[in-house]
Amino acid sequence: MARPASPAPIRDLDVLNAHLDALVALDPRLHEVRAVSGEVSLRPGQRGFAGIATIVNAQQLSVASAGAIQKRFEALFDGQVTGAAYLAHPEDAIRGCGLSRSKYATLAGVAAAERDGLIDYDALEVMPPEEAIAALTALKGIGPWTAEIYLLFCLGHPDIFPAGDLALQKMVGVALGHEERPGEKLVREIAEDWAPYRGAAARLFWRYFAATKEREGVAL
Repeated sequence: MARPASPAPIRDLDVLNAHLDALVALDPRLHEVRAVSGEVSLRPGQRGFAGIATIVNAQQLSVASAGAIQKRFEALFDGQVTGAAYLAHPEDAIRGCGLSRSKYATLAGVAAAERDGLIDYDALEVMPPEEAIAALTALKGIGPWTAEIYLLFCLGHPDIFPAGDLALQKMVGVALGHEERPGEKLVREIAEDWAPYRGAAARLFWRYFAATKEREGVAL
C-alpha cells in the first residue's frame, strides 16, 4: 500500500477513521485491536497556552482528578486561559486550583516565554515535528511527552506516537504478544512501521487501554 508523505491533520472524525483504515491496512495485526477498541475518540485540545496548560495540569493524575483541577483552573480565568492572564494572577490563587509548585513554575515559564516572544504557537503548526518538539522542550519543565501530546491532540499532527507513555507501551506489548512491557526505545521502533499514521495508532492504543482496563490512559 502506498503511503502518503503527509496525510491530513487529524481534526475531525472522518479524517481519524480514514487514518485508522489506512493503519490497519498497513499492519493487519491491528484489526483485532480496533475490533476490541470500538469507536476511537478525536479528543481535540486547545491550541496555544491553554492547550499546554491542560496537558501539564493533567500529568500524573487520574482522569477524575485532572478534570476537577482543570475545571477550577478554567473557572479562575473565566474560561479565557492565556499566558498573559496566567502571569497576572497571584501564585496562591493559581495553586489553589490544585497545581503543584512545579506545575505552577512550568506554566509560569511557558507564559513568560510567550510574553517574551520565545515561543510562536503559529510557527509550531508548520514546523517539522522534530523541530516543534525541540522548540517546546527548550522551555523549562516541558519534556518530550508533553510536547508530543500537544502536537498530537492540540494540533492534530497525523504522525506522532508518544512512545514514552506507559499506557501505550503496555498495550503495544499486549497487542503484539510481548511477555514484558516494551520500553520506549523498542516501542518507538515498532511505531515506525505505522508511519505516517502514528497519530491514529496512538489514539487507537489509548482506546484499547480504555476498553480492556476500563479506564482512560491519558487524562485530557
